[in-house]
Amino acid sequence: MTQTPRPPRSHPIHSLRRRAALALLLPVLAGHWPAQAQTELTDLARIKASGVLKVAVYKDNAPLSDGPVTDMKGLDVSLAEALARQLKLKLSLLPYDAGENMGDDLRNMVWRGHYLGYGPADVMLQVPADKFLAQGNPQVMIFAPYMRQSVMLMHDTRKLADAAVPEDLKGVALAAERGAGAASVLMGHGGGLLRNQVTIYNTGVEAAQAAVDGKAVAAFVTRAQAESVLFRNPGAAAHFRLSKLNFNNGIADTGWPVGMAVRSANRELAQALEGAMKSLRDSGEMLAIFKQHGLTLTAP
Repeated sequence: MTQTPRPPRSHPIHSLRRRAALALLLPVLAGHWPAQAQTELTDLARIKASGVLKVAVYKDNAPLSDGPVTDMKGLDVSLAEALARQLKLKLSLLPYDAGENMGDDLRNMVWRGHYLGYGPADVMLQVPADKFLAQGNPQVMIFAPYMRQSVMLMHDTRKLADAAVPEDLKGVALAAERGAGAASVLMGHGGGLLRNQVTIYNTGVEAAQAAVDGKAVAAFVTRAQAESVLFRNPGAAAHFRLSKLNFNNGIADTGWPVGMAVRSANRELAQALEGAMKSLRDSGEMLAIFKQHGLTLTAP
């Protein structure tokens, strides 16, 4: 069998190979890589290059994010718009349905994407700033709390002047949100002491509105839900009070801080968003956003 002879070292093919190898080596010696070998853009640079900030917000979560996906309204929507402006980017909202738990939502909307093919977003709003949640989800970074959520009793003072402990609610018509922790706490207290007094509504806003409409004396909902309903019904606001109920041997629920989440590798983006949030606070725009929606800006 005849073997194809190898070209002599003086053959032009060897000269071409040596020149090609040198062309690749020189940028390395100079501390640079050719364009095709450069590392990918950083997370923030990639977003700025696209000109768009993708923000994940919950669907059907009034007064924070609610309405048609093409025209959503609420505190988180306004905040997303303000953050995008601070970063000189256009806003692209990514509304989504809540999953079974917060871990599902973080997986679907922050670090992996939903199995139906949408997501992840660049940042997700309305994430509990909880160390146990963070420890259980190392793929994300939770930061920059911007409000404190808390559960309150919104009650008609003409029918229930004061309420400090659950026993004060005996015989009182109550309203709560379907599937919410507040409803579970209320109905489960004392082995079901108040269960037969509670009417369940699809949302906390509907529960609060039921109290304003006289269908219930009190609603056990979040402060934001209660305040948004009273903001829309100024005539009723004078007759209602928000009280904190003490459960579990008199220990009051202090609520929970709420912030943002990005992928744990996207630290540059997190720093930029945290800076943007600080600017909104320092300028007074954050306070104006809360007032626009009838909500109290509470320290996280």
